[in-house]
Amino acid sequence: MIKTAECVSPKHPDKLCDRISDAVLDAYLSQDPQSRVAIESVGSHGKVWVTGEVRSEATDVDVSSLVTDIVGDALEVTVHIAQQSSEIAQGVDIGGAGDQGIMIGYATRETATYMPKEYELARILCQKVYARYPYDGKTQVTIDENGELHSVVCSFQNAPKAKLSALVQEVLPGAAQYHINPAGDWVRGGFDADAGLTGRKIIVDNYGPEVPVGGGAFSGKDPSKVDRSGAYMARRIAVDTLEAQEDAQEVLVKLAYAIGYPEALMAVAIVDGVQQQVKGYDLTPKGIRAFLELDKPMYAETAAWGHFGRGFTWK
Repeated sequence: MIKTAECVSPKHPDKLCDRISDAVLDAYLSQDPQSRVAIESVGSHGKVWVTGEVRSEATDVDVSSLVTDIVGDALEVTVHIAQQSSEIAQGVDIGGAGDQGIMIGYATRETATYMPKEYELARILCQKVYARYPYDGKTQVTIDENGELHSVVCSFQNAPKAKLSALVQEVLPGAAQYHINPAGDWVRGGFDADAGLTGRKIIVDNYGPEVPVGGGAFSGKDPSKVDRSGAYMARRIAVDTLEAQEDAQEVLVKLAYAIGYPEALMAVAIVDGVQQQVKGYDLTPKGIRAFLELDKPMYAETAAWGHFGRGFTWK
């Protein structure tokens, strides 16, 4: 099977929005670890909108300064944050999930990080190029049925094609095809060239397109939202299961929740195609928060380079 995955740099417009939303979340959590936060950000051509709802004891969160710290430009920032709906809060207050949904976790022995090979190669390449050219950019890697490089795509702002091509082939040599800045060299990126939106890169945030996602985005959401915490827990279970079963090659974990209800409605692990029940974990939102230590202001770090395979408590 030929497989492809992509990665985007932290200066990509969608990732800028993810980073803004998670920086706002961290700011609230740093003052009140029990903050309820659901923040969405939009950026486009010199303007940024930050909106959503919050319930928190925090009193000193300067959203405009957070935006400026991340984007680094003089932008027009509009902030419209409301109080969390009491009807949502009433289900969370009693320990229930902050929303309904399905969460997916995955682990494979293809790489040391237990991430799909095509995904990890795209991420490694993007990180290496970004270290040289810290701007807007994307990478994409295709591997063949033997796991060998088939083709590589790399487009980066302010990166001359000849120099970028040499760097890409140094990082990932031996591909049959290289497409380097295939639309031509470019110098306008980020919000100067395009619009961005929180939660628009959920495939990059997860495992690439070969692995299903539950559908919910992560950034800007506190851990009462099982879109995020449930997905983190599913990854932890997948890794634990893979490590516990020495002959296993691939684990897919599925969890499901109802808003306002604490227990998982579904908790299964599919190990090399065979389904088994997940046991031995507290899968309530409060249990997940405690087990994975999710009340800390650490989420801005998750908003770039993907949420899995990076050494967080959910692995």
